[in-house]
Amino acid sequence: MEQTNKKTCLYDKHVALGALMSPFGGFVMPIQYSNIVDEHQAVRQQCGVFDVSHMGEVLISGPDAERYVNHLFTNDVRQMPVGKILYGMMCYEHGGVVDDLLVYKLADHRFFLVINAANIDKDWDWIQQQAVGYEVTLEHQSDRYGELAIQGPKAEEVMENVLGIPCQELSFYTFKLLDEVLVSRTGYTGEDGFEVYASPQYINDCWDKLMAAGVKPCGLGCRDTLRFEVGLPLYGDELSADITPVMAGLGIFVKLDKPEFIGREALARQKSEGPQKKLVGIELQDKAIPRHGYTVLKDGTPIGEVTTGYHTISTDKSVCMALVDAAYAALGTEVEIQIRKKTFPGVVCKKRFYDKHYKK
Repeated sequence: MEQTNKKTCLYDKHVALGALMSPFGGFVMPIQYSNIVDEHQAVRQQCGVFDVSHMGEVLISGPDAERYVNHLFTNDVRQMPVGKILYGMMCYEHGGVVDDLLVYKLADHRFFLVINAANIDKDWDWIQQQAVGYEVTLEHQSDRYGELAIQGPKAEEVMENVLGIPCQELSFYTFKLLDEVLVSRTGYTGEDGFEVYASPQYINDCWDKLMAAGVKPCGLGCRDTLRFEVGLPLYGDELSADITPVMAGLGIFVKLDKPEFIGREALARQKSEGPQKKLVGIELQDKAIPRHGYTVLKDGTPIGEVTTGYHTISTDKSVCMALVDAAYAALGTEVEIQIRKKTFPGVVCKKRFYDKHYKK
């Protein structure tokens, strides 16, 4: 039976604004409202708001909650204070990635996991399967929450003055609970910003206040260009069951000094031996745009493929991230990219094409 795409609690608001809507991760989501460049620049220069209610949420509680989350998660939650957030991955035994996610510590025995929309069902099955033998309660809470991302250098001002949510005391990757509203200083754009998790009604009210105040609504189109410019991975492109955190250059989020976690042995081996493939940045000398799946070559021989590519809005360069054979991953390595029937010269560079501007 064909699966129908779900709608977020703000679906009608997007349609009323004339947004271009398209399926993404099992939901019908706004791709753009005005145009991607304007929305991208609003976030880089002022403030924009995204509907990210398609993200999934899972609550893990009980006497073994900390031990269980540490078993699932590559990062280490043992010394984590209440009010802190960690980024990391859930991995398979072979080191490939089930999903990348955020873990919020609500209390000593309560953890809130935020997972990718496209992986909600798979992740929920995985989390349930791995819980055997742990004294934990698992709650799938995705339908309880709407979520907004308010992002950009003026995000704090907007949160305080438009939404009336005090947030100056929050540092990067911390959160607080205000009754039934969770507010975190996080985001996926490379700019300062906040994410608000709350009931669908509360999220609708916030959206209306933001629109009345002239805050720019932003779609998934510029969400992708923003995260790409600062080297943030997208599951399915830079991370997957076949692309490990070590290959992706995300080893800092894999804590091998933990006693155990799923995939630890495979990732430890890959870290010590070095991965066969590595994720790199590539800058083209031409205006041609390398797209996902395009072949990367060295002297005419295929050595990898593009994971994400754009002509960047902030820096006006044709660049991409690509997974290539490790032998060709050094900065400055000259390569070519096959774009349709032509090849274009490029140079391996850093994966971050634009500097992040977070509040530390």
